[in-house]
Amino acid sequence: MSIQVVRTTDGWWVESGTGRLHRVDTDADTTAGLLADRSAVQRAAAHAAAAPDAGLSTGGAGLLSPVTTPCRVVAQMVNYRSHAVDSGFDPDTVPPAFFRKASGSISGPDQDIVRPQHVRFLDYEVELGLVMGADLPVGTEVTDTDLSHYVAALVVANDVSARDLQLPKTQFYESKSYPTFTPLGPRLLLVDADDLARLPELRLTLAVNGATRQDRTTTDMIVRPASALSLLARFQTLQPGDVLLTGTPGGTALRSPGRLLTTLAALLPPHKRWQKFFARQQANPDYLKDGDVVTARIATDDGALDLGEQRTVVRAR
Repeated sequence: MSIQVVRTTDGWWVESGTGRLHRVDTDADTTAGLLADRSAVQRAAAHAAAAPDAGLSTGGAGLLSPVTTPCRVVAQMVNYRSHAVDSGFDPDTVPPAFFRKASGSISGPDQDIVRPQHVRFLDYEVELGLVMGADLPVGTEVTDTDLSHYVAALVVANDVSARDLQLPKTQFYESKSYPTFTPLGPRLLLVDADDLARLPELRLTLAVNGATRQDRTTTDMIVRPASALSLLARFQTLQPGDVLLTGTPGGTALRSPGRLLTTLAALLPPHKRWQKFFARQQANPDYLKDGDVVTARIATDDGALDLGEQRTVVRAR
């Protein structure tokens, strides 16, 4: 059974079904440390179940990212069929790919997203984050049966992206690693094997100023978590507290201009190609602007698994 954990400046808390916070009596100051002290989490969860209306209110609690830094942040590229189509790829043939983000990009679920002055095309990507609870050595083969041995928790993520840096420079690391470009939380949803069996039922939604932009379940995934971890473990070690972002569904601001325009653009020198591409993007109203309110949520439709909702505001630096 899942347990909802949040983090504040005062420590770790289990959130009851009524939204009240019950302190986890632990000395852990990292996510890895918390995951290792499961007995303390279980005691707090038992108290929350017995007295759900006791405890502190979440209002004004000042929630922090439940994933502490430093840690590894690895992400899957083009891992939803709808996103592949939006990006001009064939979802049946797009190869699995990974990239890294700086853990300094991690921010809290209510913290502002800061757009650097030189970034013009700021995009959003709601993603399901898998938080590791055990070492994943190079060479590990992960199956759906033993997925719960490696994945201890789930978290809402927004893979904020500076498209005008990402595309011309083919530079994922810089374009996705500025401070506040990885809001995580609000909850660290601790899960077991039964919970992970329901992963296909999780629905990812993202809205900007109340208008829904992304809305898909994880059945739209191309490479599912166990397979993704096996592929990643061919070359990358993960440790407790590290996080794998599993891709975003369609509906981002960035979309392929279409096959004909792409073919014609290929005839141009690279600098001319990108000039024309971003000139067209200027007319796209979906990129994030100063003052935009971004809400991102992941939950099953019946609410049995609920990772909570982020609410972040875009601010120009």
